[in-house]
Amino acid sequence: MHPREVASSDEALQLVDVREPDEWDAGHVDGAHHIPLAELPGRLEEIDRSRPVVLVCRSGRRSAYATRLLYDAGYDARNLEGGMQEWVAAGLSARAASGGPGRVA
Repeated sequence: MHPREVASSDEALQLVDVREPDEWDAGHVDGAHHIPLAELPGRLEEIDRSRPVVLVCRSGRRSAYATRLLYDAGYDARNLEGGMQEWVAAGLSARAASGGPGRVA
């Protein structure tokens, strides 16, 4: 899904950011849930199976892998095209872990 589609969606989407902690701390989508990619297989129970999930990373590559993993496990999983780089380029906001404006690390 394109970032603008995600931001304007009427669906009850859940965003799961699969980046490393330092990337998350630098800037993430407000309201996203953080599960680093390496931890994802062991933390699937944290993701609501009844709602579509959009996977997020820096460029869309790691999240594409995560999307496939969740899809194969029976989730309605979608990839955020272009990741956080495209999110910010589309003029959408990111929040740092400190609460201030975020950036893509």
